[in-house]
Amino acid sequence: MDYELSTLIIRKAWEGYDASKVIRKIEDISANVSTNLVFRITFEDDDIIIAKLSYFGKYEYFKEDHRLIHSLSNNLLYPFENFLAKSLLKNNRVYIYRYRHGRTDAWVVFYNPTRIMERLPRRLEERHIVKFAQQTAKFHKACSRASKVLPKSSKTMRTDINALLEQLAKNESQFGTRSQADIIKYHCEQFLKNRAKYNAGSFEAIPVFVDWNIGNFSVTPDLELYSRWDYDWFRRNTRMMDFYFFSRVVSDVGDRTVFSYYITTMMEERFILFLKEYHKVYPLTINELHYLKEAYRFFILNYVIKDGKHFFHEQYAKKLQREAYDIYLPSVDRDFKAEVLIDALELRPAPITV
Repeated sequence: MDYELSTLIIRKAWEGYDASKVIRKIEDISANVSTNLVFRITFEDDDIIIAKLSYFGKYEYFKEDHRLIHSLSNNLLYPFENFLAKSLLKNNRVYIYRYRHGRTDAWVVFYNPTRIMERLPRRLEERHIVKFAQQTAKFHKACSRASKVLPKSSKTMRTDINALLEQLAKNESQFGTRSQADIIKYHCEQFLKNRAKYNAGSFEAIPVFVDWNIGNFSVTPDLELYSRWDYDWFRRNTRMMDFYFFSRVVSDVGDRTVFSYYITTMMEERFILFLKEYHKVYPLTINELHYLKEAYRFFILNYVIKDGKHFFHEQYAKKLQREAYDIYLPSVDRDFKAEVLIDALELRPAPITV
């Protein structure tokens, strides 16, 4: 979407919110990795807000997610009561503007600017890993407590995988060659089979943000979580969905400008250290550790293959999708060993009672 159309939509969105406050300047501050657009709006009185414009997916999901996030932000207790960026409200509801004209269907949400303290270093030291594990475990516990009073979510991992299978059935050529379509079908079937095997339906569904790149949050000088502002992959699902990106944050390679999605970060000693520290605060189960592989498989199938061409800019989408067929999916059952993680945490199966 070009800048002129984007700014037109944002101006119309703001007029629907508060036409008395005049916009002086709109600046594109998008990260230029995803197709979502982010703008800084400066008003004539020098006030500033942030606008996020999206035109991929379903408007209903976008609205549901942001209302869930708002409800979560209001129900998180200290020390996370101000962790999430706040959306602007109108009539006590998150204000979301929908623009429909011709082929264009886009929606806008406004945020108050987020205060940012410090960023984690590109490559974490051991002390950073320990603190990050403790903090994310505490945050997950806070989300678990808050989830008791949150509205339900209509998105699930199973419905997304079934949607991918339906797209394949209608037109498998949209995903490449016949052999690539067969690869997708196989991994969708494996996901559904293992979801049942590890009883994932019994896992608690909590708010998860999936993408924990270090550019999406800030920390205090004491390395405590301070603020978070990126919600592109928000879901209400098992906490296991966050762990692949946790492994990327703590990986030996560290944060990279040119990125790939290798499963091997979840086999590193640094990730095992993370798991041990997290486990002390918010214990993990054997089935959850087995399911890490399926959360990764889902991430590749859903976010890279099914939605990649819509979510990522073209150069990233093509690279990641090519690697998904050649590297990521073949590595799922070959390179991830849940037993290594289970042994490291010294977990044992529950005894069978007769």
